Amino acid sequence: MGMLYDNKTLDEIIQDLYGENVSVERRRRVSGGDINEAFLLELSDGSKVFLKENRGKTPEFFKAEADGLNALNAPGVIRVPVPAAYGKAEGGAFLLMEYLEPGIKSRGFWEDFGHSLAALHCADTASFVKKGKFGFTSDNFIGASPQKNDPKENWIQFFAECRLLPQFRMAADILPVETAKRLDRLIAHLDQYLMEPEHPSLLHGDLWGGNFLCGPEGRAALIDPAVYVGCAEADIAMTELFGGFSETFYGAYRESGLLQPGYHERRDIYNLYHMLNHFNLFGGSYLGAVQRMIP
Repeated sequence: MGMLYDNKTLDEIIQDLYGENVSVERRRRVSGGDINEAFLLELSDGSKVFLKENRGKTPEFFKAEADGLNALNAPGVIRVPVPAAYGKAEGGAFLLMEYLEPGIKSRGFWEDFGHSLAALHCADTASFVKKGKFGFTSDNFIGASPQKNDPKENWIQFFAECRLLPQFRMAADILPVETAKRLDRLIAHLDQYLMEPEHPSLLHGDLWGGNFLCGPEGRAALIDPAVYVGCAEADIAMTELFGGFSETFYGAYRESGLLQPGYHERRDIYNLYHMLNHFNLFGGSYLGAVQRMIP
């Protein structure tokens, strides 16, 4: 589940988790995305663990990731690295988790991935939202931005109030006036564009090509989540945003029946959330994409 630590050294945390005679023999920097520093730790007992650090974040940032990983792992249908500890250490905020040795894609990698993601989206979500169908047990982050997960009974209301509206408010002062008016109209009339899903789904929340890997068994594993309970179409839309996955993946996923008629007309509205976030985080180069996605 992941233990909380506060102001212990990394060596003390390693000894507490893995044994008093275990130490870090080698610390090697690896890719960890744009936000955090990431390291592969090789321990004296021969095991390996994955470490994320960020001096500019609080432990709550990594607690949110640990909670998301635990949620994705709970249904037992897709591989996820298990968090071991998070909190504060000498390097700032940190998250220690299982290290998944990269593998070679199995012959049925993409088909299995599509079926596994569909199984995740079909899993029961009652334990992840209180007093509503959509949302999550706590707020978390989408990249470096805060992500609201207030529980709602209605998906369209959730997507308007907890996804598009917070990003719009962050961007309002720098969006062109006409773009802001169009976005305001869209949020006010979102029920004309989206539809309620047949049932809520547990979502990865940030599922692009950089947030899955091929694990040691040759199967897909999910990393770096922004988890919440929502409409399955939002996860699939995100997979198509930056180049898309294999068509075999989509063919296998479609067998679940989770994509309702008209999905491709709704896809850009779901991805508008991510483009607004990129606009807020990285600036005007994403303005054109934002404008094109507003119907």
